[in-house]
Amino acid sequence: MAKVSAVEKNNRRRKLADQYAAKRAALKAIVMDRSNPIEERFKATLKLAELPRNSAKVRVRNRCEVSGRPRAYYRKLKMSRIALRELGSLGRVPGIVKSSW
Repeated sequence: MAKVSAVEKNNRRRKLADQYAAKRAALKAIVMDRSNPIEERFKATLKLAELPRNSAKVRVRNRCEVSGRPRAYYRKLKMSRIALRELGSLGRVPGIVKSSW
């Protein structure tokens, strides 16, 4: 089980990223548009830098919904390999069957 503080910090980052997503996208569009004057693009870059760092989507870490584990994460199932194995063995994940040969 991951530390509760690490999971909560990641949840705060996710919420901030959602909150600032539209503003970040608009500023990034101004910065990337080569037809804009360089001064306007530079001002947009400065405004982008003033936003909280944790509002960047890149800083959000994919974590297991069950255990909070940050490594070995399956995006499709939103859980780690360990949680998947445990729940799959118990028959709680649809479509996952214990293999035997």
